[in-house]
Amino acid sequence: MPAADTSGPSDFTQGALTAYRSVGLGIWGALLRYVGMPLEKFALFMNSSQVSGSGQMTQALRLVFKDGWLAPFRVVGPASLTAWFFQYSAMGLVFESVDSTLSKALGVKRMVYGPQLMEPPKPDDARPSARDASLSAAKTVAAPIISGSIESMIANRAEVQRYFGMAKFGELNVPSAFNRMFGTAFAANAARNAVMSSTSFVITPLLYKTLYPQEKKDKTSLFWFGLGMNIFFGNVVAINLQALWGRSLDQLAKEGALNYSKVVRDGLRAEGIAAFITPSKWFSRVLMNAPAQGTLPWFYNDMLPQGEWIVYQALGTHPSATSR
Repeated sequence: MPAADTSGPSDFTQGALTAYRSVGLGIWGALLRYVGMPLEKFALFMNSSQVSGSGQMTQALRLVFKDGWLAPFRVVGPASLTAWFFQYSAMGLVFESVDSTLSKALGVKRMVYGPQLMEPPKPDDARPSARDASLSAAKTVAAPIISGSIESMIANRAEVQRYFGMAKFGELNVPSAFNRMFGTAFAANAARNAVMSSTSFVITPLLYKTLYPQEKKDKTSLFWFGLGMNIFFGNVVAINLQALWGRSLDQLAKEGALNYSKVVRDGLRAEGIAAFITPSKWFSRVLMNAPAQGTLPWFYNDMLPQGEWIVYQALGTHPSATSR
């Protein structure tokens, strides 16, 4: 097995770059999530048991604005703003840290980033050894799962709070110490975040680098490719997990307990597969998620690299040629 690529920034410089990217992602994500709060509430209601039958979009809109046009923004407290920042910040920080650590431990290359996406695939990229391929695959699967789980530890409790509203949230009976700390329906939330992390940091850059026509690669195509992957892949999978999360919270509020298998059985019995995915549920999820998450591959790989000179200048170092 060939040795890992060790050229590029020092560990200290790489750490500073990771911190810069994480802060940038946190600001970007928090800003777009706050602006899109009505869309988030709309998606949350659409993927709950509070709307059913015909006219689901109308039902959800009425729930969103039943207390006035500014009602969606009033459920956002300091904890939510902080959670959004750390949610997106941690998304990048944890993924980069896990990717870097596992890559060094396993002797494989790190995930492609920034200008690397615009480079044509190298001949040896398509023909790794069986051992390299298996180690890279294991790392590629593990990184977004760990990242998504830690992201949920930071953000799930605030998401549950926004779903119920602060008053009702305080009335919930949550016996588990873990769920009191990190929010209930954690597993569904973490699985959803792992899917979205994979879409943003793994699947989109890999497919764009290896399959997108080289002559058509530019900033605009990366923006739309990332948005398309989010809308037509990531959210198609995540919408089922989002519905599971919403219905789980509804069960907790009604019965004081949470059982995922019962949530699934009750949903399928009542509405069939439509309990977890319909065109309107997918559309509402896209409205909530695509502005922030769908633009992450573009923002992360195109916009953030343009400001990295500030980090290099502050540290008195110079960027390496191509390696991370």
